[in-house]
Order: sequence, then structure tokens, then C-alpha cells
Amino acid sequence: MDIKSIIAQFATEGELLSVKPFGSGHINRTYFADCGEKQYVIQQINSGVFKDVDALMKNVFAVTEYLNRSGSRTLTFIRSTDGADYVTAPDGNYYRAYEFVPGSVSYDAADTPELFKKSGAAFGRFQQQLGAFPAETLTETIPHFHDSSWRYTNEFVPALAKADAARKTACGDEISFVKQHCDLFSVLTPYVNSGRIPQRVTHNDTKLNNVLFDSLTDECLCVIDLDTIMPGLALFDFGDSIRFGASTAAEDETDLSKVALNLDYFRAYAEGFLSEAGATLTADERRFLPHGALQMTMECGMRFLTDYLLGDHYFAIACPAHNLDRARNQFALLSDMLRKQNEMQQIIDSIK
Repeated sequence: MDIKSIIAQFATEGELLSVKPFGSGHINRTYFADCGEKQYVIQQINSGVFKDVDALMKNVFAVTEYLNRSGSRTLTFIRSTDGADYVTAPDGNYYRAYEFVPGSVSYDAADTPELFKKSGAAFGRFQQQLGAFPAETLTETIPHFHDSSWRYTNEFVPALAKADAARKTACGDEISFVKQHCDLFSVLTPYVNSGRIPQRVTHNDTKLNNVLFDSLTDECLCVIDLDTIMPGLALFDFGDSIRFGASTAAEDETDLSKVALNLDYFRAYAEGFLSEAGATLTADERRFLPHGALQMTMECGMRFLTDYLLGDHYFAIACPAHNLDRARNQFALLSDMLRKQNEMQQIIDSIK
């Protein structure tokens, strides 16, 4: 595949001067194209993860064009020369393009609560800016992505039936942990069913490295990696940020004594998020923000454990017990969150 021939099919401005591999993402293959006055990011879309590329790109264009029309800073995607949302290569792979954001930088981890607070403000602003967008018009690019009860019934339970005896024996305590805490998945159900916690446009991958910051001022420029934009709960966007960014250890740390919830980081993120999205949220959404962190941590741990039981087919592993280590890590984090649940709620209630 000649990447230059792919780039030529997009409605870019200027003459292509150079192209090179770009970034360190694991899902999409990415290139940086220099066209003189403007630069572009070209990505091969992973159709193994995203089965409906057409729906995926319709979601992306709908949301980014809505944000651009309202004056909100966001990525600007480029259509092909014949007006398509993406380009299909002769080998059957799919490509999309967007304008490069100059003077931008991203971070894999927050070294200070202040930086984590800025990422909270970025995702809170993203939520606020899309508050009036009709979420029901978007397609679920990954069905049941944060439907924890569905994952328990349709993924975890069948995995127990299929797993070999040695693996089940190795993780007996973790299996019991999931069964003892799966009631977390049904807490929000009556509030969602009654509309007190509404479906919104959600990002669904709210890690710090999905925010672009100004390389000079560290102010947020925009939110990126929009592949998983779809209808969902704002609580889960908040909760997954806390799960990943407010833990005191990496998610595959095996020394579980190092794994805990950093309440200073929790407060910082909550302050940033609510400073932008607070007026958009309902009273019940705000009340259950800590639960969002509990449920996302439980769900993630269960997914790691499910993959371990099935022989490690979904998450990439670096050692035979990697997914089991990850699951134990998440369950240790959840246990600490449960101990600190009242403090989390007090922090949320104290933010005006």
C-alpha cells in the first residue's frame, strides 16, 4: 500500500512535501503528512475493532461539525475528493484524515493534580458543549461497550463455563470477588430507565492522553480520539478517568500494596470536570459520580479476568498472567474506592 496514493484521495490543501509514521497508538496506524502551510494526520482505521466503519465516521463527522459550527475547538476531519467520509484502499483497508493541531502536546500520565484537573475541565467542557446534541442519532460503534450487566451475563458467566480448570483454580478469589460485587452493575438501572440519568453523547475513552494541550501553556486545546463517541452515561466518562488517572499505580502493578485511590487527584479532576459540566448534569448524575468510578473499575477488572479465563484473546499481554495481574490490580483499586466512598461523595458535595 502506497500511503501517498491514499493521501492524494483526500481534499487536502497544498502539495504533499513529506509523510512519515506518527504517534504510538496501538489501535490505528497513523501518519503525519506535511503539505506546506497545513499538516494532516492520516489514520488507517482498525476495522477489526470497529466493525462498522461507515457508522463510526458518520458519528465523528456529526459531532465534530456540530462543535465547529458552535465555535468550540475540536478536530477538523477532511473528506475525500469525492466527498466520502473516508477512503477505501485497494487492499480493503480504510483511511481517514484530519488537520494536525500545531503547537500541541499530549501526556500519558499527570505528574501533578493541576494537570489532571485541566484534563477534567477538558472532558467536562466536551460534555457541556454536546449537552444539546441528540445522542440518539449516534450509532453504538461498539455495542454494549459499558453495559456492565450485559458483560457480566453474556461474557463473564459464559467464560466461567468455558475456562479450563487450571485457569479457574488460579483465579478463584477473583471469580468470587466478581460474584460478590456484581450488584454494583444494577445500582443505576432504575435512574436510567426513568430518565433521571439521561443518555448523553459520551467519549468513552477519557484517558489523559486523549487531551491535546498547548505545548507552551499546558492549556487544553481539544479532546481527541473520537472513535468511541456514542450514546452513554456521563458518569462513566467521569468514572473511567478516575479509574485510570487517580490510581496510585499503573493498572498492571503486581504489588497491590501500592494500589489505591489518590483523593487529591480525585478532587482535582472533579473540580475541573464540574467547573465545565456541572450546570449540564442532573442532580442524580452529580450524586452518582463516585459510583461511576466504582462501576468502571469493577467492569474493567471483570473484562481483564474474562479475557484471562478465555485464554487472553482480546487484551495484548506481556506475560502469561498479565490479564490476571490487571484484574487483581483493578479489584484492589475498587476495594480502596469502596473504603473511601463517603470521602468521594463529600468531595463532590463540596464543589459548588
